[in-house]
Parts: sequence; C-alpha cells; structure tokens
Amino acid sequence: MGKKPQVAIIGAGVSGLRCADILAKSGVRVTIFEARNRVGGRVHQGEVGNHLVDLGPNWIHGTGKNPIADIAALTETTIDDLEGDQILYSSDGKLIDRQLTAKVSEFLWETIGEAFEYSNAHKETISPDRSLLDFLTERLETTSLTPLEKELCIESSRLWGAYVGDPIERQSLKFFCLEECIDGNNYFVASTYRAILQHVSKTALENAEIRFDQPIVKIASKLRDDPKTPGEITLTTATGETFQFDEVVVTCPLGWLKRNQAAFTPELPTRLTQAINSISYGRLEKIYVTFPEAFWHKHTDHTSPTTSNTNGPPPTFIQFLDPTYTPHPSNITWNQESVSLATLPAPCAQPTLLFYTYGPCATHIVSTLKDIPPSSAAYTNYLTTVLSPFYSLLPDYDPTSPICQPTAFLATQWQNDPYAGHGSYCNFQRGLEHGDRDIEVLRAGMGVDRGVWFAGEHTAPFVALGTTTGAYWSGERAAGQICGLYGLGGNVDVGVVRDDSLPSAAVAGKDGVVDGACNQ
Repeated sequence: MGKKPQVAIIGAGVSGLRCADILAKSGVRVTIFEARNRVGGRVHQGEVGNHLVDLGPNWIHGTGKNPIADIAALTETTIDDLEGDQILYSSDGKLIDRQLTAKVSEFLWETIGEAFEYSNAHKETISPDRSLLDFLTERLETTSLTPLEKELCIESSRLWGAYVGDPIERQSLKFFCLEECIDGNNYFVASTYRAILQHVSKTALENAEIRFDQPIVKIASKLRDDPKTPGEITLTTATGETFQFDEVVVTCPLGWLKRNQAAFTPELPTRLTQAINSISYGRLEKIYVTFPEAFWHKHTDHTSPTTSNTNGPPPTFIQFLDPTYTPHPSNITWNQESVSLATLPAPCAQPTLLFYTYGPCATHIVSTLKDIPPSSAAYTNYLTTVLSPFYSLLPDYDPTSPICQPTAFLATQWQNDPYAGHGSYCNFQRGLEHGDRDIEVLRAGMGVDRGVWFAGEHTAPFVALGTTTGAYWSGERAAGQICGLYGLGGNVDVGVVRDDSLPSAAVAGKDGVVDGACNQ
C-alpha cells in the first residue's frame, strides 16, 4: 500500500505487548493506551509476607509448541510440574483414606479425558443444556463404585470449577472440547511470571509510545470503501482527549467488552455482539496465606508413601469438600482447593498455601473485601475467618504454636477490577449454542471493514483459550492481520530465539498452530 500505518493498541497486557512487539519490528508506529499505571494486565505480582507471588496466572498449560514455555526457559524462570501428593477432606472435616482419595482422583481424571473425547466427537449433536456434571453422573452409574465412593466422586469433581472459574454444573459439555489444553505437561511457574513479562514487554517499552493511566471510553470508526484503505478510527480517553489512527487493536478483556459495547461507534455488528454476549466470563480468585513455617510438612514421613492418614509424603494438592464444619451462605457451595507452595523447588519454596476460589464463593469473598483496606486488621480477621477452618485441619496444626499462626494474607479481587472486566478469563457454559463460531467471530473483529481488530485470551487459537499463551498468540495474530493488509513483514516464526518473527498462520489470519483448546 506504500505506507506504514499508525496503530493504536488498547491494553498493555500480554496480547497487546506481543502485538506491539511485532508491529514495531515491522516499522509501524505504535501507541499503547493502558488504563493502569503498569504493563502486564492480569499478569501481575504481589507480595505476601516477604514472598513474591502471581496474582494472575500461575501455570503454563502444556509444553508442546508453547512459546511461553520457551520464554520461561530463555529467562531462566523456574517452573515445576507439581506432581505431588494429594489429600482430601470430607464435608465433615475428616481426612479421607489415601487409597480412596487416589481411587476418586483416578475416576475423575479418566472421566474428564473421556468428556474431552466425547465433546470433540459429538459437539454438533450434544444438547446445549447438558453439563460436564451430567456426563460425570452418567458415567458413575455405569461403575461398580459404592454409594459413598460415588458421592465423593461427585463432590470432588466440583473442584473442576477451580480450573474454569465457575461451578461444574454450569460447564458446557457441548463445548467442553474448548477447555482442552496444549499437549504436554502443565507447569506451575514457581518463580512467578515476572521475568517472562519483562521479556514480552521489552520491545514495546523501548519502541512504542505507552500512555499510562488513560482508559479509552470511545472507539469511533468508519466503514471502509476499500479494505486496503487505511481507516479513520478516533479514540477518546476518560479525560476527553481524542486521537486518530489508521488501525486499532482492542485487547480489553471479554468482561470489559460485555460491559462497554456502547463505547463503539457505530454500534457493533449484531453477530459480533452475539459472540461477546454468548461466551461466559469466569470468576476465579486466589487467596494466599503464609506462615512462619510450613507446619503441614513438619513431622510427616517424607520417605515412604503410605495409605495411612497420618503419614506419607507432604501434601501438594489439598481438597476440602463442601464443609459442614464452618458457617457460610447456605446457597453457596464452599468447597476449596489449595496448593502447598512449600513443595516448590528451592529457592522458590515458601511456607504458603494458595487457595483457589471460584464462582459464587469467590464473588461472595471479594464483595466482602471490596471496601476493606488490605493493610487493616479487618482484612486479616475476615480472611482468617474464611480460611482457618480449612488450614486448621492440616497435619500437625497446633492452635497454640506460633508457626501455625498466619503472618500475612493476600487475596485477588479481579471481580472488583473494571479493567480486568470484573472477572478472570473466558469459559463455556450450559446453553451455549455456537461457542466455536463465536470465538472465530471475535477473532475476525471489524478489521477489514473498519480497521478495528480484537485480541486477548478470548480470541486465541482453540488450543489456548483462557491462557497466557493464548493471549500471546492472539497478539501475534492481530499484528499479522495488519501486517498482511499493508504488505509488511511475513518472514517470521513463533519461536523465542527469533522473536522478531511471526507465525505464518498469524500472517494469514488463520486459527493458530494446533487445534484444541485450554483454560486458567
């Protein structure tokens, strides 16, 4: 076309940063508008006690052809597969026999695998009203498990909500295939995403103009007479300033799009609006609690796994089924899943428990915390009330011992954050009729017609929806669409070593590297 466009990117999260990386290296003038005073979006760290922890994603989902795994290796980020021991507490607070726990876990994960296969094979004929819980219940009826074992399987399966951010009874079976991950192991980012974010943001920080603390409230575009004619898109900030660009990439979270469709002038096309409204937005939150020492590791026999409830290796994953031993709202399931960060490799190990909360339970907690300062006694007292009934059940807990008294709490509040879209990441719930096509519509955006493109985890290749990797790939795809329109770049590749490159699929505006999907 004989010119290089001026491109605006709304949002300095992983997708926006990766998009800016590619565009800047193609010679494009890039301006990023970021509502916060920092880069990273939902990839962000905080401190609990003196320990650095991730407030956003904790995991790298799959290692096969995963650029985030490659960046982790390049930046010497410590990752761990967390293949540790699991313990399970019943609704009355009793530690369930390890053999029975293993049996329940084996059924759950085998059935989850079957559900992925079933969803992939029968997506076109499965009723939109069927849930993942329906599938698990039906499979249970074909087994010879005892009534107690079946009940434990159902209750334990509810912890799948900690993966997708909402209860399992709301998880669509029809589009459960869109929760499937990249091949390979899932790794916990033990040393946090900090170094990965620094790597991803380097080019943008050096070459793009980043305007911090400038939320965009209006995106006005015109219908192009010719797809190859640069657009005239006007952005208006919350302070009333206006800026004009040839192309705009909107990386705002799906939750933001749901609440701010009126920001687009003219209004969004009907099919795009349907897609935004149809895909659900999760409610995953985290609560970190740290202690002087990891008391739950203190006197356990670390050398020989056993079926005893009192011995065996220290727990990595701890599940608490919906409790009857602590008060909570009667209409909310209150089960919890916790990960022991004491099992991380040195020097990342810390005496901290990470609790994943989700759905109505998470909403109740963050709603209570909304107006409570994190530095206040009220904040500590409330989180102690919420979590102490659970951590007090752990091995070697002694209420009189100083090492069993928490030294700090840190709770995420993504649902209270308008720039996070009041939630976590996309998911696929019962009633959804065209989930895969909705994602494709979101990917397409209005770039060819109006010069407005969309990126973010909700526009990722199916294999990486809802993940940091998906956000990264979506930024590549949006940059590739613009580069393709203007005849820029095109000799690039996904890898980190040649990260001045762009995948051919992104240049062509195609789906991505592999078919499938993912979360968290």
